[in-house]
Amino acid sequence: MKNDRIPQVSQYGSVDPAPPNDKGEVEDWTATLFDESAPMFQRMRSVFALRNHGSDEACLALCNGFTSSSALLRHELAYVLGQMQNNVALPTLITRLEDENEHVMVRHEAAEAMGAIGDRSIIPVLEKHSKNPLPEVAESCIVALDLLEWVARSDFQTTE
Repeated sequence: MKNDRIPQVSQYGSVDPAPPNDKGEVEDWTATLFDESAPMFQRMRSVFALRNHGSDEACLALCNGFTSSSALLRHELAYVLGQMQNNVALPTLITRLEDENEHVMVRHEAAEAMGAIGDRSIIPVLEKHSKNPLPEVAESCIVALDLLEWVARSDFQTTE
């Protein structure tokens, strides 16, 4: 008998820290995401529901969630934006990476998400921040640049 309470692997290959909310629509999940008084678990469920929806509208709702006071939630937002691989997230991710007042954990995840999206137009931004004095930021930019290079190689479909 399958236990529905055991964490399942998402369509993105990850085990999420909260199951996506399977009830509602983009507007409902967005409202919960922005509700600073809602339990973090419920807000995370909305994050994963929006990610799974996959639309530009859902992606932009996630981008707007960076107004949250929670660095943990902002970090998760950057992570799922990388999973979505939607170019509409790039301006927001660049802003998060370049914001020196942003938590380092969010900046690191924004850099890696930019690499995961795979748009080579962000190479100059990543190169600039690969020299950041914070090793978490610099090294994440280097990883993102390496990922972009790896994806561009002709042997991308082979395993190493």
